[in-house]
Amino acid sequence: MSKRVIFYISIFLIATQFISCKKNEGFTEKVKVSLRNVGHQLLLTNQDSTSLVLPINELSKYKHQLTFQSNLQVTPDSLVSIVKRSFSQSELPANYRIEVKECLNDEVAYSYEMLQSEENAIVPCKGRVLPTNCYFIEVQFFKNENNTQYFFYGFLLIISVLGFGVYQKKKRKAVVDTGSNNSQSLGKFMFYPEQNKLLKEAEEIPLSNKECELLTIFIHRPNEVIKREELMKKVWEENGVVVGRSLDTYISKLRKKLKDDTSIKITNIHGVGYKLEID
Repeated sequence: MSKRVIFYISIFLIATQFISCKKNEGFTEKVKVSLRNVGHQLLLTNQDSTSLVLPINELSKYKHQLTFQSNLQVTPDSLVSIVKRSFSQSELPANYRIEVKECLNDEVAYSYEMLQSEENAIVPCKGRVLPTNCYFIEVQFFKNENNTQYFFYGFLLIISVLGFGVYQKKKRKAVVDTGSNNSQSLGKFMFYPEQNKLLKEAEEIPLSNKECELLTIFIHRPNEVIKREELMKKVWEENGVVVGRSLDTYISKLRKKLKDDTSIKITNIHGVGYKLEID
């Protein structure tokens, strides 16, 4: 697996975890606000406008508890409608279970299950009123409710990462592909003899005609000693020009342009010629 793929996967996992944490944090806060409203409305149905709704307890990621300062009477019909209206206003999941429990022994005095598909919901004994007592209410949301939004964000992130990768690949290709496929790999460089240039990643390094001709000879015969006389003949004498120290000058220029890649070097074989060494 390439480093680039590992990098993209790491970004995806980190971003997915970040989205998940942020979403859960917002979900919990919305549940608490909504349940406090439910508690307030239930107290009002008991003609109680003074006693408190106690702090909401988060029992787990999807389970919360509503408690009261005072005893109250619970009418199932009112409870069902109040919870449904409050959860809808807060845009909470439509699939959940409500349990009304007695404070003394944690026994379930009343419970029902609401589903998004209401014909499958279970709401028993709506007409039977629970006598005044100390109650607390627990709500359990079903975990798969928000998966659609979660996967939607994940899908968008994957598309973005892949799109960025394709864009970068096309960008690099556009830099390299400048109208000629006659290119050769040389360490970290790409050599374009017809265009007199080296390419290192996105950096273009221009070459003179003589530098280009010399490098072409070296590339075709890597790790081989090429005599000075042969280089002079092919690059200078065949063009009718002979210059004494020109070879050494151009070799020096090539070395400077190739210095960024330590795996390749042009070595002087004293008294004989030069050799392009490639590790």
